[in-house]
Amino acid sequence: MKALVYTQPGEMQLLDRPMPEAVAGEVVLKIEAVGICGSDMHAWHGHDPRRQPGLVLGHEFVGTIAESAAAGFDAGTRWTGNPLITCGRCEFCVQGRNNLCANRTMVGMTRPGAYAEYMSIPAASLIAMPQDMPATTAALTEPAATAWHAVNLSMRALVRPLHECRVLVIGGGAIGMLGALLLRHLGVRQLTVTELNPLRRQTLQQAAGCEAIAPRQQPLPEAAFEFVMDAVGSKHTRHQALAAVKPGGVVMHVGLQDWTSEIDMRRLTLAEITLLGTYTYTTADLRATVDALHRGVFGPLGWVEERALGEGPQAFVDLDQGKSASAKIVLKP
Repeated sequence: MKALVYTQPGEMQLLDRPMPEAVAGEVVLKIEAVGICGSDMHAWHGHDPRRQPGLVLGHEFVGTIAESAAAGFDAGTRWTGNPLITCGRCEFCVQGRNNLCANRTMVGMTRPGAYAEYMSIPAASLIAMPQDMPATTAALTEPAATAWHAVNLSMRALVRPLHECRVLVIGGGAIGMLGALLLRHLGVRQLTVTELNPLRRQTLQQAAGCEAIAPRQQPLPEAAFEFVMDAVGSKHTRHQALAAVKPGGVVMHVGLQDWTSEIDMRRLTLAEITLLGTYTYTTADLRATVDALHRGVFGPLGWVEERALGEGPQAFVDLDQGKSASAKIVLKP
């Protein structure tokens, strides 16, 4: 089969790889669509020691079962899935917080991912979806669930209802875009998104109807937003988020561009700011997100760009160089 392989930093190649086998409890999916994630870009840059060259990346997928070794999962049925392979036994799994599973592994990191014609996965990780759901829409389940999980966690911490808040989203990539669309659906009227790429700013304005600003040219007001979502997670954006949030407000930290940095703990303390971290989504989030996508909660998805799997190497280059107006490129084998 053909697979898009991460061969060295800054390089992807379409290569031949052996067909995966359906071992007991697993299925082999014929991949219909797979999205390029920011974490895949991070690996492509050589910045993720967990993802080494020679790996097939890709974890935002939808596919049809080609071969099954799991009861109740029939060949020919379509599924999306949870790329986190969890144990189901640890304290977090039994609490329904399996995104924090102490024994988790991951598709596209510890095992071959979905940038391929076929991929194997434990059947327990599959998420049911409407069989007539468009492939590109279904492939958005994973990133949309990340935004879903983050916004829902944030709403628990806000003093006032979300729709009353002035909201800032830092970063207009896939999570920032999907977060903005979800916030609009939830009634947020005063929404600002910062994005460096001018092409993406236009897409944000058109798709989310929000104020999209270039943060280097237009400084953010200080202490102006009740809720700030940092969808970048760099040292610079962390400082931006803490400076922009109002006293008593909430900062949700989603992105992980930089792994470590100092923050202004004095302001965090004196202004009673709530700083939250979030990691991916639970299985319940994924199921709810499939339903939300099917019902059109995230609006028209015409801003998503589709390309063939063989165009994947150029897609990574285009995303890196800011040549794509889309916050999400979906590859189709």
